[in-house]
Amino acid sequence: MNDLSSLPYRPCVGVMLVNADGKVFVGKRIDNKEGDWWQMPQGGIDEGEDLKTAAHRELQEETGVTETHATILAQTRHELLYDLPEELMGKLWKGRYRGQRQHWFLARFEGSDSDIDLNAHRPPEFHEWKWVEPRLLPDLIVPFKKRVYRAVLEEFRELI
Repeated sequence: MNDLSSLPYRPCVGVMLVNADGKVFVGKRIDNKEGDWWQMPQGGIDEGEDLKTAAHRELQEETGVTETHATILAQTRHELLYDLPEELMGKLWKGRYRGQRQHWFLARFEGSDSDIDLNAHRPPEFHEWKWVEPRLLPDLIVPFKKRVYRAVLEEFRELI
């Protein structure tokens, strides 16, 4: 396919995991070799999987945090879309997608830091993690996702 703009968007979920101090979980991706970029847990929706189930599954796979330690409080009203940069379009996800369409969830973390296990799933996505102030999120993510992170932050700001 030569016209990459005609590729569909990959259906995904994302989770803004917030602790009792109002800070947000971010992880540093293992496969990101350039830059100091951090992101919230996110990933694809399996065929036939409902959004909330996908959010809990992705959260558990990427952080080890189960439903026992995370309560979903809210979901974004609309899907948020982003396009991959031209140099990545047609390469990531076996070249099948132009970007992602994401449903985001806000979840309250009710566990302790020892409940976070980046090796809960093989292969792991993150090799480091930390809690950050929500206002810093757009500064930590790769540039092509900044608009999405600003929208998620704005929508969930009052609930954090």
